Amino acid sequence: MKNIIISSLLALVLTSCTSDNVNDDPHVAYSMVPEPLLTYAEKELSDYMTTPSVNENNFRLTMQYWQEVTYVSESNYNFTARNVSNTIWTDNYVNVLNNLNKAKELIEQFQPTASEVNAWPAKRQNQLAIIDILSVYTFQTMVDTFGDVPYSQALNYEKYPLPIYDDDTQIYEKLITRLQADINSLEEGEGSFGSGDIFYQGDIGKWEKFGNSLLLKLGIALSDVNPSLAQSTINAAITGGVITNETDNANFRYQAETPNFNPLFENLANSGRNDFFGGKPFIDFLNTTSDPRRTQYFHDVHGQYIGQVIGLSGVFTDFSAPGLFAYIPVTPGKIMTHTEVAFYMAEAAARFGIGGSPDALYQNAVQASFLEWGFSAQDAQSYLSNNPYDATNWKKSIGEQAWVAMYNHPVISWNFYRRLDYPVLQAPPTAIANAGGKVPVRLQYPTLEATTNGTNYAKAAAAIGGDKLTTKVFWDVQ
Repeated sequence: MKNIIISSLLALVLTSCTSDNVNDDPHVAYSMVPEPLLTYAEKELSDYMTTPSVNENNFRLTMQYWQEVTYVSESNYNFTARNVSNTIWTDNYVNVLNNLNKAKELIEQFQPTASEVNAWPAKRQNQLAIIDILSVYTFQTMVDTFGDVPYSQALNYEKYPLPIYDDDTQIYEKLITRLQADINSLEEGEGSFGSGDIFYQGDIGKWEKFGNSLLLKLGIALSDVNPSLAQSTINAAITGGVITNETDNANFRYQAETPNFNPLFENLANSGRNDFFGGKPFIDFLNTTSDPRRTQYFHDVHGQYIGQVIGLSGVFTDFSAPGLFAYIPVTPGKIMTHTEVAFYMAEAAARFGIGGSPDALYQNAVQASFLEWGFSAQDAQSYLSNNPYDATNWKKSIGEQAWVAMYNHPVISWNFYRRLDYPVLQAPPTAIANAGGKVPVRLQYPTLEATTNGTNYAKAAAAIGGDKLTTKVFWDVQ
């Protein structure tokens, strides 16, 4: 099983077979070894989580970090004109999940040579576990975005060309069971993937921490709807060992050359366009708290940080543009970071008394964010002295600080916002009527699903309470 670096991979995927199967990626040649399929899936997952493209990932706008300069439809929650949900569906089901599934099939079919046969069973087990851990991550992302989604029949097009939508609560329970089995099957000291695993280069110890951190994330999400399962899942994750420093972050390493540079750079610099500047609610919060991270998050305007009112256009030079990080091609893509995990730990302690002191873990989470952005622990402590943990309203403390910390991780920020109900965000008065005067808490199903898989789409829409931007996913009960 040879290792192929990402530049070679992209040359391969552009010279591939075609398919009429909407669940197959037409850019991928499936008659290859599994490692480049893993590389491709990791890149596509990172691209989705990272991109600011209004055709694909608008959560920087939804979370009011940014505002559009000229074309403000997406800032006003019109996601259907560009068929945003169609793209998200394709990103995750086709580009990520189906490629992971094809890699799994190749591993299961692989016949080791005489020199490989003794080491192969353990290596095979590790490779399958890594692929499945990433699949769990992706399925959770889809449930968190839409609610009920295709799961049990999702990746078997020949047998299920029109897959049913599984109940989101049951999907979560199955993902937890599945992930625990994956973590338990990992064996350090044995083979896995090589350089084609961009996240960890096949390091099993790091994959174990990632798996447990993902388990923690699943458990935290269930806190308000199934406290018993949430606590047992959280305890299992912490016992297993989660990400506790930046060296264990699951980051995608982008390259300086097209087509492998960061999607932020692609959309903000390489495009030659000035489409985004800071949103007023977020920049006002940073200004009110005298947050030094402003200098990394945004460019100043004559020494000031200025955001535009959400929903309104403006002159690009009048407001603070995204910071330098967004104009650098090699800025890493974030899948899971120490900062994110540290905020889950603070929340677990505040909710259930698990893992330590909520105050200390809150401080640790804020400090992790400061370190992530190049500031010192002393910078963090100075900030915390003016922004301490409030035990009487821990959701506000953690929710607002997670909002700030997840600035470059907007899909995850949206989860914190919906679960904790902080920060308090207001929909712009110019928002589309379908938003019901609220910030969206869910995306609508793809129009393509309504037209091609109409029966199952209709059942799912009815089951969740309507295919609306205001329909909450099952764990968002407050």
